[in-house]
Amino acid sequence: MSYADVVFRDMCLDILENGCDTRGEKVRPHWPDGETAYTIKKFGVVNRYDLSKEFPVITFRRTALKSCMDEILWIWQRKSNNIHDLHSGIWDEWADETGSIGKAYGYQMGVKHAFRGVDEALALERFSMNEIPSFSFEGDHAACSRFLMEHEELQKEHVLYNAADGTWWMDQVDRVLYDLKANPYSRRIMTGLYTFSDLSEMALYPCAYSMTFNVTKKKGHDRLILNGVLNQRSQDVLTAGGSWNPAQYAILLMMFAQVSDMECGELIHMIADAHIYDRHVDIIRELIGREMYPAPKVSLDPSVKDFYAFTTDHLQVSGYQTGEQVRNIPVAV
Repeated sequence: MSYADVVFRDMCLDILENGCDTRGEKVRPHWPDGETAYTIKKFGVVNRYDLSKEFPVITFRRTALKSCMDEILWIWQRKSNNIHDLHSGIWDEWADETGSIGKAYGYQMGVKHAFRGVDEALALERFSMNEIPSFSFEGDHAACSRFLMEHEELQKEHVLYNAADGTWWMDQVDRVLYDLKANPYSRRIMTGLYTFSDLSEMALYPCAYSMTFNVTKKKGHDRLILNGVLNQRSQDVLTAGGSWNPAQYAILLMMFAQVSDMECGELIHMIADAHIYDRHVDIIRELIGREMYPAPKVSLDPSVKDFYAFTTDHLQVSGYQTGEQVRNIPVAV
């Protein structure tokens, strides 16, 4: 059986048997028919997966792994906040008439920030650049960030140098990629999407809001191991969280490890509020009572060495046996 099945089953049983029922309390979500959407929830769930042993995906039902990867690429690679750049309808209910979800997810990943102490030679090597583009802007960092967002030709660059104050500018994704090359043992390799000044302009506050990357090495071995901690403020266990989030962030770790010449280690998934909606309880009980199958083999095309070259065609999945799909799951908004 898949280890992810066991984790998912035990988490669901713990929520149902020991969780807090919000029925009758003041809550924000509602069902499409207008009824309040209550949950049974558990605080502080921590699930741990060793990617060197198997890929974390449940077999109770099929998880669309290429769609998982596509959403990660949408946020981390394309750095988009528009559903027209996404090849699924999972964000349709939160998008406006232009397809935008506001200053959320990919938008935050694309914002450039000021850094000091960047090694130019390593940056050139990491991003296969011949020279670092430079500009000259005098002003505070917030104004400089707005300036860069308004200049598409600069925004497309991985690394920029501001000659006016000696700062280096890159976005969160490129900073992670740079640090995995330049400072792999740093304890500061992390990203965050919960920008308070932009929350009012987001269609949905980020659920999976931060990743912390940590590099280790096995005793007696030279190969570096990439580990990650995913922090999530809220998880709808049935519609997304049970397998979707661990699977997609496992794929992200796999991509970052491959382009950094590392092996994958552990993914720790920390959930502040893991919940099962009232209309999902019977579905969950039926789901976790199903037969469990061995975990599939999931890998990436080893020829890809540039994170920005990955596509869902590079994801290789074999032996994924599952139960039948669950159809027409009601979604609370």
